[in-house]
Amino acid sequence: MHISILLMEQIIELFIMILMGFIIVKAGIVKDEDSKVLSKIVLYLIIPCVIINAFQVDYTSKTVRGLLIAFAASVILQLVLLFIISAMGRLFHMNEVEVASVYYSNSGNLIVPIVTFILGQEWVLYGCAFMSVQLVFLWTHCKKIISRESSYDWRKIVLNMISIVIGVVLFFTRIHLPQLINDTIGSVGSMIGPASMIVTGMLFAGMDLKKVFANRRVYFVTFLRMLLVPLISLILIKISHMAYLSADAPKIMLIVFLAVITPSASTVTQMCQVYGNDSRYASAINVVTTLCAVVTMPVMVLLYEEFI
Repeated sequence: MHISILLMEQIIELFIMILMGFIIVKAGIVKDEDSKVLSKIVLYLIIPCVIINAFQVDYTSKTVRGLLIAFAASVILQLVLLFIISAMGRLFHMNEVEVASVYYSNSGNLIVPIVTFILGQEWVLYGCAFMSVQLVFLWTHCKKIISRESSYDWRKIVLNMISIVIGVVLFFTRIHLPQLINDTIGSVGSMIGPASMIVTGMLFAGMDLKKVFANRRVYFVTFLRMLLVPLISLILIKISHMAYLSADAPKIMLIVFLAVITPSASTVTQMCQVYGNDSRYASAINVVTTLCAVVTMPVMVLLYEEFI
């Protein structure tokens, strides 16, 4: 129950950040389309800093074992969910923005502040294992369907994977960056929650709110993202028995579960902006799922604590 309450507080804080982005557009300080620049900064600078900074921890056998559990669980969940959600997409005639919004969670923007807040900084590394796996899918599967391009731009994919490679190499070679550089990267990475939420609020300010909340399709996508996907993930974690592999495994699997059950990824909105898809619709889904997360995420964590 304690974790659920802390989680609710953190989600409310992030939602207030969305409100800030909304206000600066409505006040005429900036325009909603100005958020495109901030989106590029998040994608190409802030997220890589988060990844690199997370791997700047001491190398121990316990940490390596935990990373392997988190990585294996992340890969299994991502692959199984991709198959299930792709099938649902065909069944329910979902467009590419809807499929991406149901499949991709906002782990990149929420898992760092949430895990730090409820468990502590030392546990963030395991959340970044999920983020690293999802980042691969984002720059292959998500980029392909959002851009509607038939081929992959491997140069951009490699460039966006560099942060993962750097982080992993530094971790396994036990190299720690100079304190000044590490502190700088950490400071930039800490911007991820506020920056992404402000982008969402800026986009939301440019929408017709009546149309957003009158669109029943948004609620259907929200149901899939915030209720069905978490329940499927909970079942997969339960039957895999991965939460019983070590003394730390229950907490590690909780972190992976938290990463899965976050609202739809604001990165989908940012990619829609960059590649010319429906960023307003993606942002609407992101905002509605974030609103629902205030209730659904704590409930799902209670279910996790009850059944795992």
